Amino acid sequence: MSTYIIVMRSDLPLSVTHEVYERCLCLNVHRAARALARRFDHALAPFGISHGQYSLLMSLNRPAAPRLGDAASFLAMDRTTLTANLKPLEKRGLVDIVPDTEDRRSRRLYLTDAGRDLLKAAVPVWRRTHDEVDTHLSTSGKALRRDLSQIAAAY
Repeated sequence: MSTYIIVMRSDLPLSVTHEVYERCLCLNVHRAARALARRFDHALAPFGISHGQYSLLMSLNRPAAPRLGDAASFLAMDRTTLTANLKPLEKRGLVDIVPDTEDRRSRRLYLTDAGRDLLKAAVPVWRRTHDEVDTHLSTSGKALRRDLSQIAAAY
């Protein structure tokens, strides 16, 4: 059995660790995102989808079917990750992936009627869950979402 002796170095004091913990937006956003993901995954489990799948499906609920690249950009995903995330949704009949009639190299993503039906059923649960989450915010959810969107757009 090994014995370890912890030695704090003077060039990296514990105060720096505390500073990072208290100040680091990445750390705190990641922690909050994981907690929110667990909460929404639990709420959406009866529909057989995760929060990520819900967001992906909802992003396709628009008048014109987006190209795969445009959807990937909107969701801040690379195309390969989006394609992998679409496969189970396509298999369930929630999404159709069709070659673009204007550019056969590109594909368009269509939300099917089954996908719309699933979203319609899930929206009340999503709203209730959001209402519960919003009670934990010290500022308005709208302001927080605006700030996070501005950070995403800047980088």
